[in-house]
Amino acid sequence: MATMADVARRAGVSVATVSHVLNETRPVLPHTRRAVLDAVEALGYTPNTLARSLVTSRTRSIGLAVSAISNPYFTEILQGVEARALEHGYGLLIADPHDDPEQECKAVRLLHERRVDGVIVAPSADPRGLLALLARHSVPTVFLDRLVEKEPAGAAFRFDQVCAENTSPMARLVSHLAGAGHRRIGLVAGLPGLSTTTERIDGYRQGLVAAGLPHDERLVTGGDSAAEGAERATAALLSLADPPTALVTANNAMTIGALRALRERGLSVPDDLALCCFDDFAWADLFAPRLTAISQPSKEIGARAVQLLLDRLDAPDRPSRTERLPCAFVHRTSCGCPDTLSRKGTAL
Repeated sequence: MATMADVARRAGVSVATVSHVLNETRPVLPHTRRAVLDAVEALGYTPNTLARSLVTSRTRSIGLAVSAISNPYFTEILQGVEARALEHGYGLLIADPHDDPEQECKAVRLLHERRVDGVIVAPSADPRGLLALLARHSVPTVFLDRLVEKEPAGAAFRFDQVCAENTSPMARLVSHLAGAGHRRIGLVAGLPGLSTTTERIDGYRQGLVAAGLPHDERLVTGGDSAAEGAERATAALLSLADPPTALVTANNAMTIGALRALRERGLSVPDDLALCCFDDFAWADLFAPRLTAISQPSKEIGARAVQLLLDRLDAPDRPSRTERLPCAFVHRTSCGCPDTLSRKGTAL
């Protein structure tokens, strides 16, 4: 088995230079770096990551804690995280906290015990225990998709955040339905306490105001960010004495639940009820009718979360950053509009 000394001899450099190239601990001239990497390839040298972590105090691994990994939205975020992590030579350890505050702390504690260099977390609706855990152990952290309240000014623990825009895209869906003549627009909202839920409800209300429509609390119901909850919520809306003529679902899992509820009642989209959804997904264009949706930049969110974490690792005391990425309005036919040739999203 080749050693670092073998690599150094083949490349004509010192062992220290090989170490700097492999561990990225000091800038090395491009031609020297190339010689070292060529020697590594030729000899089939495999670095001892355990030994390297003892020297550098880095394991070059990132912990990712997100719930509902089977959800297409979070699957695409995972793809973005993994691609950017690998690009920078980092491995990935994954945990699913199941949107439960207690499980969330256990999952992140387990990742920390595995000596990951930092964590990326989609926090639960009650992240107080998680924040205390992260602060106590000074874990470099990036929150994605769901935002948490910023740390107090001057706090020792700093974290960064990245998510999609939520308010204006939701308002865009409501305005679109209002423009199509709908006056009673229902909303199946997400899990209470999540920033995404709060911001999308705000966007729904802003859309009503912009369209000159009154806000009827009976038209807003919670689907708990899950298909089963949305199925129950949609059934409740349809049971109103004056039910909505259009519906907006606040994530893709709840869109599935809403469609189930409509099917069970023999109702069709958009003839009996117009439908728009927050979250586009791969097969949304294959439904009949095709789903009008807000498309989130999920892979970009994942990739950006990794970059923010790497920046935090390089400069632990840098000011905290919160970044929001734009969404796109994807106009199809579930809203009741005529079919169009263009299937591209319109930036918001």
